[in-house]
Amino acid sequence: MIEAASAQGWIDRKQVAMESLMAIRRAGADAVLTYYAAEAARWIKETP
Repeated sequence: MIEAASAQGWIDRKQVAMESLMAIRRAGADAVLTYYAAEAARWIKETP
């Protein structure tokens, strides 16, 4: 859904993907398996 909405220009892909991952973590997950793993790691590393 994130990819489809992003392709239509309705959402910011990076912001929504990161919020989705953080919401899963806040809900109590000890680990998160995702297609965004490599990108999320890069995005986190780029954050000052």
